[in-house]
Amino acid sequence: MLVACGTIVLVIFFPHDTVDGPNMSTYKKDDTEAQIENVKDVYSINSGQDTVSGHVGIDAEVANFFAEADDKPIVIDEATNKRLRWMVHKRVLLVMVVTYFAQTLDKGTINFASIMGIREDTHLVGQQYAWLTTCVYIAILAWEFPANRLLQRLPVAKYLGFNIIAWGAVLACTAACTNFAGLVTVRTLLGIFECVCQPAFVYLSTMWYTREEQALVIGTFYSMNGFQQCVGGLIAYGIAQIDGARLKNWQILFTLLGCITTVWGVFVLFWLPDSPIRARCWSKEDKLLIAERVRKNETGIQNKEFKKYQLYEGLTDLTVWGVTIISFTNGLPTGGLGAFSNIILSEFGFTRLQTYLLAIAQGAIIMTFLFTAAFLSKRYNNKLLFAFLYTLPNIAGTIVFLIVKHSPKTKVGLLIAFYATQGFGAVAVLNLAVMTGNVAGRTKQVVASTLVFIAWAVGNAVGPQVFRDNDGPKYPKAWIVHLVIYGIQLVTIFLLRVRLMRLNVLKRRAQGLSDTPDKAVEDEASQHTENISHRHAFDDLTDQENPDFRYVY
Repeated sequence: MLVACGTIVLVIFFPHDTVDGPNMSTYKKDDTEAQIENVKDVYSINSGQDTVSGHVGIDAEVANFFAEADDKPIVIDEATNKRLRWMVHKRVLLVMVVTYFAQTLDKGTINFASIMGIREDTHLVGQQYAWLTTCVYIAILAWEFPANRLLQRLPVAKYLGFNIIAWGAVLACTAACTNFAGLVTVRTLLGIFECVCQPAFVYLSTMWYTREEQALVIGTFYSMNGFQQCVGGLIAYGIAQIDGARLKNWQILFTLLGCITTVWGVFVLFWLPDSPIRARCWSKEDKLLIAERVRKNETGIQNKEFKKYQLYEGLTDLTVWGVTIISFTNGLPTGGLGAFSNIILSEFGFTRLQTYLLAIAQGAIIMTFLFTAAFLSKRYNNKLLFAFLYTLPNIAGTIVFLIVKHSPKTKVGLLIAFYATQGFGAVAVLNLAVMTGNVAGRTKQVVASTLVFIAWAVGNAVGPQVFRDNDGPKYPKAWIVHLVIYGIQLVTIFLLRVRLMRLNVLKRRAQGLSDTPDKAVEDEASQHTENISHRHAFDDLTDQENPDFRYVY
């Protein structure tokens, strides 16, 4: 079912003939266009150009890969670009979609199990059940940086596959737990193994896809949050109908999903390439072309060395802190709405069955928000503008919750307002795309990814706490907190966009170019109008170091 789910998404959203818009790329080995230098040049500090003061540390595997390439012009026309992209979809995007679906489904099993008797069977009392969710986020906070560092140091496909197998095994072991100590142990381990998932996918997006494609790619796997909400309850309902089995229904649920996830992890080990350089499933020529597709990203493919100067730059870069703040402000309402959505809907006057059916519709709406945001941001080359716009429905819905009384006459309007608050997924996707497109240098990417996902975890952990029992059923204080958070988010988005625009002006001035280039120059597919050679694309320079880097917003 998992493979079928991923395949359907690929076919629907990335058909072979319409996967992307025009994206012809041409790279020739001469002095004016992007070139693949010989090994002597590649190992130099700045790939044969002495106008850049950089730091030694180009990845040896990357250097050897390009040094062994044939010395002839590399031209990627539109037909070839589509063929290569579809090859990557089948190997990489399929894995991301199915794995993220499995992760969201596995993470939600504790909610399904709560109505199958797990609290009674394991003798949970007081706040112990709530701690089973909190401990997951504590584990993420503790392990996020080590996980990102291991992603940099180890083969990404092998490390991801190992973690999928491990969290599947841990999930299955949950069925053997008989008390709170056992449950909190397996839930903590689950957080440790699962926290690699999103950072790995962000890394894979930068490695395999152009900056134009990244928002739609991230939106595709992120949409599994909504899809899981549509089908997860159906799976739990089906298992709940089993009577007379030796195992409890919740034990069957954990065992089944855990075993399926483990098998999928084994498949990932053999199916997903570690990088374009190490992909054994393609010819040497195709591997080179796939690597050249992402040259214009200026974010490289890999570098296993941890560079302290990039660590410092990442911790002091306002762009990194901008996307980190957005991750927190977007995660806090998400955590509260996710934990209390069914309670909120039932307080509107809907029955339990109606609430369940409306939750399925909620999943579909989340997916709609995600895909429209990803498509529009690609269509109009604007990520932060649409992140700003997709925050506005959240504000409108929250205001309705504050001023409209709960009654049978208003429940439809309140439902529409609730659905309007589901735009957080769209903002999350666009924010991740801004991060992947504007942070270069592998160590700096590790720092940025760590901060963003720690902020996400903190927001999700704090979010449910603003819904206090003594504030129900309207929770006015929670909605006021949400409005303040949304206000901070809008200001941050605006300032971040202004900053990135300003940084591009400074980059152009440094190269003696016009401060106000033509509109086409802002299109990352048209950077050739500035005569950007992309000579440093694989040198592991940071975005601040690389003179050819242009920020996208």
